[in-house]
Amino acid sequence: MGGSPAAGPPRSDRPLFLIVASSNPVKGRAAAAGCRLAFPGREVRAEAVAVPSGVAEQPFSEAETLQGARARVLAARAARPEADLWIGIEGGVEERAEGLAAFAWVVAASARGEGLARSATFLLPPALAALVRAGVELGEACDRLFGRENSKQADGAVGLLTGGAIDRRALYEQPVVLALIPLREPGPGEAAG
Repeated sequence: MGGSPAAGPPRSDRPLFLIVASSNPVKGRAAAAGCRLAFPGREVRAEAVAVPSGVAEQPFSEAETLQGARARVLAARAARPEADLWIGIEGGVEERAEGLAAFAWVVAASARGEGLARSATFLLPPALAALVRAGVELGEACDRLFGRENSKQADGAVGLLTGGAIDRRALYEQPVVLALIPLREPGPGEAAG
């Protein structure tokens, strides 16, 4: 078997050192799992660092949500510059003609540069959307509506609304992989970009 792709420094047998720009365990698991998919055969050592997003507790636009993910990466990189890779994930909502939509932005950075990707989007049901529009953060709104506690560190809104078919980790994992595309080195048989 040939070597596998790597981010940041040239490929080595040492683990890829990932800093996840959040202490939320769901974001940490999604970031680590996405890295393992993007860099098969490479051991990933992930650590979380609690950093501010610099945006509202509940971002209310695409731009604010992306700004929050990017601010998390910058703060994590400043706090832990020895890492190979930094990933920030920020969930947000935005008004659309169809209703209040929920999604997340992922920003990844390494010595190779920056990559970003957005998650799938889903519309919030009217009762949940009304709470969020009234100023309640989505995770808190879910806890109130579903009688849960700290659901944003478990299945999240998407998990509650899909009956567990898709949880918050699954929602975030795919955009993590996509955000890592510009940070990969071409593997055997892959064209250099």
